[in-house]
Amino acid sequence: MTKILMVCLGNICRSPLAEGILKSKLPKQNYFIDSAGTSNYHIGSSPDSRSVNIARHNNIDICLQQARQFTAQDFKDFDVIYAMDNSNLKNILALAQTETEKSKVKIILNESYPNSNKDVPDPYHDTDKGFENVFNMLDKACSIIANRYLNN
Repeated sequence: MTKILMVCLGNICRSPLAEGILKSKLPKQNYFIDSAGTSNYHIGSSPDSRSVNIARHNNIDICLQQARQFTAQDFKDFDVIYAMDNSNLKNILALAQTETEKSKVKIILNESYPNSNKDVPDPYHDTDKGFENVFNMLDKACSIIANRYLNN
């Protein structure tokens, strides 16, 4: 089973969307997809209602997810770790103890825009339109990820 982790800052906006989107594209019997945040701000919280709404609008249910904090154990538990932005990438890599652990970490939008190191903007202080834009960015990246796994 391939295990993929999506990581943002608080684990209530971007990474829950990325988790839900990728789960909708890959067979659950072969893939375990989870999400976490680099901060401890929202541990135990449900995703932001705006993330839940945009996911639901796209026939994806993320309302049962609960925020958790990224830990060093995640390097052992997951095969690939996708950071939503460069700040979270830096925070994740700060916990890595080996080159193998570091090699598991990628910026998710490099899937859509190779080697660009573009950030998925944090929509927390944005409008519903910001959440829609984030959903579309993540949907495109997750489609590329899913197609690669399904065609290997």
